[in-house]
Amino acid sequence: MIVSSSCTRAQQSIEPFATTVGLPVHLDHRLIERTLSGSPIDNWREVIRDSFGDLELRVPGGESAREVLDRGWTAITELLDGGHRFPIAVTHGNLLSLILNSLDPNFGYDGWESLSNPDVFALKEADDGRLVFERLWSE
Repeated sequence: MIVSSSCTRAQQSIEPFATTVGLPVHLDHRLIERTLSGSPIDNWREVIRDSFGDLELRVPGGESAREVLDRGWTAITELLDGGHRFPIAVTHGNLLSLILNSLDPNFGYDGWESLSNPDVFALKEADDGRLVFERLWSE
């Protein structure tokens, strides 16, 4: 099962793989990138950095990291609980990095900066039942 952000660039990233394995790409608007602000802001990198430490931080017209995590985790939990053999979620950098940060606080702003496009992470269950992640591939 492949679920992707409804944004074109996310769909284009997974399309070659989906075609190769013969699976359709299902769209889920909850996987879209975070709306950081209602209008362009010069200090957008600072807002991203600060939001790892303050999940409630919100710029006018934008989403807080908490809101993004709530919608992102809802989509991913549904996918993981769906009984699929190999579930794949395709999303964007800030949402991905906030999810990874929620699993491991060491993956913060520097982790976000280290993301490549595309990048592939696997979520798996650790022996103690926690979800952990592993970077499988980056460009």
